[in-house]
Amino acid sequence: MQTLTATKEIKKKSQIITGAEAVILSLLEEGTETIFGYPGGAIMPIYDSLYGYQDRLKHVLTRHEQGAIHAAQGFARVSNMPGVVFATSGPGATNLITGLADAKIDSTPLVCITGQVPFSLLGTDAFQETDVISLSMPVTKWNYQVTKPEEIPAAIAKAFYIASSGRPGPVLIDITKDAQFASLSYDYKKCQGFRSYNPSPRIDENKVKEAAELINNAKRPYILFGQGVILSEAEKEFQAFVEKTGIPAAWTLLGLSALPTDHPLNVGMLGMHGNYGPNKLTNQCDVLIAVGMRFDDRVTGNLARYAKQAKVIHLEIDPAEINKNVKTDVPILGDAKKSLQMLIEQCHANEHTDWLEQFEELNDLEYKKVIQNELNPDKEGLTMGEVIRRVNDLTDGDAVIVTDVGQHQMVACRYAKFKKTKSNITSGGLGTMGFCLPAALGAKLGAPERQVVGVIGDGGFQMTLQELGTIFQTQAAVKIIILNNEFLGMVRQWQQLFFDKRYSSTELVNPDFVAVTKGFGIEASSVAERENLDVGLKTMFDHQGPYLLEVKVEKEDNVFPMVPSGASVDEIRLE
Repeated sequence: MQTLTATKEIKKKSQIITGAEAVILSLLEEGTETIFGYPGGAIMPIYDSLYGYQDRLKHVLTRHEQGAIHAAQGFARVSNMPGVVFATSGPGATNLITGLADAKIDSTPLVCITGQVPFSLLGTDAFQETDVISLSMPVTKWNYQVTKPEEIPAAIAKAFYIASSGRPGPVLIDITKDAQFASLSYDYKKCQGFRSYNPSPRIDENKVKEAAELINNAKRPYILFGQGVILSEAEKEFQAFVEKTGIPAAWTLLGLSALPTDHPLNVGMLGMHGNYGPNKLTNQCDVLIAVGMRFDDRVTGNLARYAKQAKVIHLEIDPAEINKNVKTDVPILGDAKKSLQMLIEQCHANEHTDWLEQFEELNDLEYKKVIQNELNPDKEGLTMGEVIRRVNDLTDGDAVIVTDVGQHQMVACRYAKFKKTKSNITSGGLGTMGFCLPAALGAKLGAPERQVVGVIGDGGFQMTLQELGTIFQTQAAVKIIILNNEFLGMVRQWQQLFFDKRYSSTELVNPDFVAVTKGFGIEASSVAERENLDVGLKTMFDHQGPYLLEVKVEKEDNVFPMVPSGASVDEIRLE
């Protein structure tokens, strides 16, 4: 087991309090204002201490621990502050695992605190005992089990530092019940670093010079940008870099909103259901500049045929991502904000008009064959794309849009318009159905001044619909749109295209979503006809509190373009 010691700067004289109260005071020291959680026996002392601090700490009682951690993710993603989660031992702790895995792969900072059985019962299979440290180790950036009260302040300080620094991620602290009851001499010192952990590597100036030389001499340079731009708060620097160099830039799923979607050099979305030009021309660029992205398989397609003609420059803070999937010619290891500042100074002002026109030509082709009919359909039934188009019109690109996982996610991310950063909240790497509803709640609590719209499929909605109870209790004014096609749509699309339309276990017999929602005390309505869509959306947006709108869409619409599994990105299909 690791050991934790307070730094020498901590004062020797201090107040005597319980371990449980030390947890609460330590969270306040870190600026925590909101906690998502669910009480239980092993964490009851911490909840008892929380009772005395309700004027300073808002606790959101979710209806399931998975709801708590997804809500904390939504909160963290809009605020760039760590989401904080409480859960009890055993099933309470294991219910966090999916959210931890989601946060780990999507680089979301979380501090999760779980209760544990008393130290004397560890390893005895006591009631609600689970080895959460072993279970969570692969899906956390760091975890630690506290068995003595005096360890609590330093553990929490270290947790916040690790969660927020470098490439962010989730951490978990498991605290035995006796450590919560026992007393300690309390002092708090924020963690400023520790040996063996270097979250912000020193940027190699020679690598920056090499990268600038490649960029300055490139004929067909191409930028791919991901969430690293947002996490490092480098949006201004990134836009300045794009504009100075005149290079077309395409975004990953989590990079969306780092650059305004209507920017003339923003050429669209990468990946399996991304735009035609950005995928097709990946294999024609001569210099590929990746900023804060990890070359996920949904972006690269077949690695054996991915950008083999290009020199690759990779700006990345996590050394594990360099050369992991794509061979890098010039790695720039470090914080994206600082790396871009240095790169801008050495790059020449340039334009790549002819190269940019190639993107425009291919995207025009996509518009004619796919987008036009998706946004302005001539078919009888409603499409998901036209719903998103009207949401854009009514929110003017200022809303935070939270999506679940599936066809609606790809459609929303393809067609949503954003003017502001931190506006696209979705489950990327893990692809967690059930993410949207609690994450939308968390996003609204993290950015109460912004309009938050949850766009969700009928399948994912039913995985965490119990969080309607949390939304009702908090009265968070989340707007929820269910795009209901009565299928697990993405799986059905694959079954149609690659399994001869054998729709095995993908058709859903759904409940009355409006009745269910009203049963939770939330206003709701349903739309099935095009002529009623605008009225339905306006009613939702005009409503002062939370509101759910079910939109019944075409059952067997597919999302195109599409890069088939195992194919190269330049084999993207328009139909």
